[in-house]
Amino acid sequence: MEIILPAGSFLNPTFHDDPSRCPAVVGGNIEISQRVVDTLVKALHLQACSQGTMNNFIFGSAQFGYYETICGGAGAGNGYDGASARHTHMTNTAITDPEIIERRYPVRLREFSIRRGSGGNGKWHGGDGVVREFEFLEPLTVSLLTQHRLTSPFGVDGGEPGKPGRQMLFTADGQSKELPPSTTIQVHRGDRIRIETPGGGAWGAT
Repeated sequence: MEIILPAGSFLNPTFHDDPSRCPAVVGGNIEISQRVVDTLVKALHLQACSQGTMNNFIFGSAQFGYYETICGGAGAGNGYDGASARHTHMTNTAITDPEIIERRYPVRLREFSIRRGSGGNGKWHGGDGVVREFEFLEPLTVSLLTQHRLTSPFGVDGGEPGKPGRQMLFTADGQSKELPPSTTIQVHRGDRIRIETPGGGAWGAT
């Protein structure tokens, strides 16, 4: 394989001596890196697509900020199932324990579980994503930067794709709406956000 990245292109930007003229890093080492990995493993026929996103989740106020990435399903390979509830490829972070989050921040973790059935079906199954739901105990700003909400993580050799992820806002007054892949919103006391991360693709037809 030959990789061609022309100078000045998205993956090979031009850097100037003046730092103020240098390109900004916007999701470069998180979401873009996941796209690069997915492209390479597909081109080389190495593995089905994993969740393909880091599910970046941020909340805070003028007094504090909290940031985490959320695990999902790994893609299957020729001879093995994909792992469930894993950080895959470019992600190398551990998630904060519920007791720590709830002690330090005005939130309550309502659910953190495996999203059963979200991995693709095939000879070798894709791993399942997770469900992570927070309740907010005071007004905060929330941001999400995610992928594979509109498209599914691909399967290989007849294996089914994994289910795409989604995120929902449930307001304290009983309303609900689906949130876009990337968004910043204001939440109020009693509001909840439920994040369902993508499953991995399968390898081979059943």
